[in-house]
Amino acid sequence: MTKPADNPADPFKKALAEATKTMADDPEMTVSYSVDPSGMTKDGMRLPQVSRRMTRDEVMMARGTADALALRRRHHDEGVAAKYAPPGGIAREIYEAMETARAEALGARAMPGTAVNIAHKLGHEAERKGYGQITQAADAPLSVAAGYLVRHLATGQPLPAAAANVMNLWRGFIEQQAGGALDDLDAALADQSAFARLARQVISDLGYGDQLGDDPDADDMDDEAQDEAQEDEDNAESTGEDSQEEEAEAEPERSQEDSQDQSQAQVSMDDNADMEQSEEAELPEGEAPQEPPPPAPYSDADPNYTVYTTEFDEEIRAEDLAEAAELERLRAYLDQQLEPLKGAVSRLANKLQRRLQAQQNRSWLFDLEEGTLDAGRLARVVANPTTPLSFKQEKDTEFRDTCVTLLLDNSGSMRGRPISIAAICADVLARTLERCGVKVEILGFTTRAWKGGQSREKWLAAGRPQQPGRLNDLRHIIYKSADAPWRRARPNLGLMMKEGLLKENIDGEALEWAHRRMASRPEARKILMVISDGAPVDDSTLSVNPASFLEKHLRDVISMVEKRKQVELIAIGIGHDVTRYYQRAVTITDVEQLAGAMTEQLAGLFDTDPRKRARVLGMRKVG
Repeated sequence: MTKPADNPADPFKKALAEATKTMADDPEMTVSYSVDPSGMTKDGMRLPQVSRRMTRDEVMMARGTADALALRRRHHDEGVAAKYAPPGGIAREIYEAMETARAEALGARAMPGTAVNIAHKLGHEAERKGYGQITQAADAPLSVAAGYLVRHLATGQPLPAAAANVMNLWRGFIEQQAGGALDDLDAALADQSAFARLARQVISDLGYGDQLGDDPDADDMDDEAQDEAQEDEDNAESTGEDSQEEEAEAEPERSQEDSQDQSQAQVSMDDNADMEQSEEAELPEGEAPQEPPPPAPYSDADPNYTVYTTEFDEEIRAEDLAEAAELERLRAYLDQQLEPLKGAVSRLANKLQRRLQAQQNRSWLFDLEEGTLDAGRLARVVANPTTPLSFKQEKDTEFRDTCVTLLLDNSGSMRGRPISIAAICADVLARTLERCGVKVEILGFTTRAWKGGQSREKWLAAGRPQQPGRLNDLRHIIYKSADAPWRRARPNLGLMMKEGLLKENIDGEALEWAHRRMASRPEARKILMVISDGAPVDDSTLSVNPASFLEKHLRDVISMVEKRKQVELIAIGIGHDVTRYYQRAVTITDVEQLAGAMTEQLAGLFDTDPRKRARVLGMRKVG
């Protein structure tokens, strides 16, 4: 009997694990390999799986990921990072990207081999996100470009082509706004606190200073000042006790002289204050205080998209828009609407669940170090007892690490049967996908008022400035967050039945909002399904802006989402052709077809046969 061959990947995986522990300076750290997304925990690290074939791409991705995570573990202090981390979303992303680049650049300087490995990982991720094909800076996140630029400046090495494309698109803007701060990059690289302060300065220079929050160093200075003040106060009390008896024996005239001196001093101080105010008001132009940086654009997709004011916008949970008792009553009304469709909807839900679960358990990964014992390979252990045991794991097909967001148009034109059907379908899909291990988020979008609301009132009071941009109060509703269990969110969908909720629809900003929420999710695969009944319409905005103002922004946002490829975007139009906006869309002529269309679209996304997927996701019309 010939001796069965061991898994050829085992020596490589063991060697990489030991090298990673050494690089991270953490010999007790556990290193595992998994098909799940790579990452770090408090005690361990998870790296990409390496198969028996050991393809070059698998090996380089494992090495690049291991080096990047090990360097972050070695050079990154969570306490320092938390102290200086900005609270604002975009500022936080820039800060994190720059800090990651700092840790990796330190390793690349000391160990040039790590630079090659990490560059392969960067290039693979940039290609996967479609960064090599974009032609405008707005199509890529500023935070990503900032991280790439820091890495390039710190190491002096070229980036992979797709990553370099993003960096070059943003480089002129970043260096123009924050070039002065980046000149100090080399001096701050080895000191995380100094680099964090530099990163905050860069963020401020780029126009996001309002997202930085309080200065963390000012808190330390305040503590020192308080300590010094306390010491001075203690000393003063001690001195005061000693001199109290001497003051009591002073001449009576002295108190009168003191009061005169105090009154003269007060007059002098008042005069000086008036002079300072007068001088400040008459400062020459060259000595005027520096103006703050321009505000960040309202839209990542179109920097020229304008909004008159965001003061009255709101992002709100459904349970905050109605009392619990009212939500239960509205949910009961929605269930009554569901009754005639109960049989058909149940059949569709069962059909979708069968199709999804049939694809979940189709293949196995063999020769693993952990998992289920592979009984079929025990013979080689009997033949050679020194042979290690072999384990296997069932491979999930794009399921366990997936998030689906349903973005529902809550405009007035959806009133009646369309909104009832949309709510019912969201209900069915959320329950079905949750059973299959897929996380689901349900969002809605409308406005707070007809005809502009408080935004328009403010615009009128300001004298009607020309082309004010979007001129209404947004209302973005969270019916169910991705991490909330369905049983808790179930009553929230009844809110769509509430009289007076459905008003105008500004699709572009709603789509960008949903995309931002999805982009921050940890899942590897993200699917965004938009359900709408037509083009964006807001009378207040369109009456004082070009007729295509909202429609152009919607097209720009769709283009950004589809180019970035972080999120798979599909749309269903109810009674209106949305294929003129979305690449992957279906239009239905009867709301009764919505459940079937949603089911087919989602099943098609999960279909492993590319021909079937293309056929389902092609632009077509139902009915």
